Amino acid sequence: MRLDYNSPVILTYSLICVIVFLANFLTHGLVNQVITLSPYFDFLSPLSYLRLFSYIFGHASVDHILGNLSFILLLGPILEEKYGGQNLIFMIGMTALATAIINILFFSTGILGASGIVFMFIVLVSFANFKEGHIPLTFVVVMLLYVGKEVLNSFQPDNVSQFGHIAGGVCGSMFGFAARWINK
Repeated sequence: MRLDYNSPVILTYSLICVIVFLANFLTHGLVNQVITLSPYFDFLSPLSYLRLFSYIFGHASVDHILGNLSFILLLGPILEEKYGGQNLIFMIGMTALATAIINILFFSTGILGASGIVFMFIVLVSFANFKEGHIPLTFVVVMLLYVGKEVLNSFQPDNVSQFGHIAGGVCGSMFGFAARWINK
């Protein structure tokens, strides 16, 4: 028996998140300051364009990274096998970009972390046995439980981007319904 790098996109993404987390710890928060998506976009700054995607690699605490990576490592390999690595990279990138743009346009806070990606994965995996012309009941229940909870939580003051979770869930549902056009 030998170890198999069975899900290269998910394992590499997770490894990058851990490296960024450790680098942030060693630099006393400097790395997160650089990669966090700011609510103010500077069209002349290359860093602003990088931050449209880089924020998904950073995490604010051990609980934050462990929570996100638990779901990513649990659901990601299933999705990578079903949709293929390149398609999964595309979905992760589009979810990050959509969440970033909407956050910049409508919110006055920055965002950091992979929670939107996690919610995209949670909703997308509910389409695992999607059949043309049908709406999976698992999708409906997952949307009610996970995304519905975030809508309710959005009325409470905290440092959690419920919007990022909701946006990730919406992206997951769009990818799930578009799956018939996604070639493996």
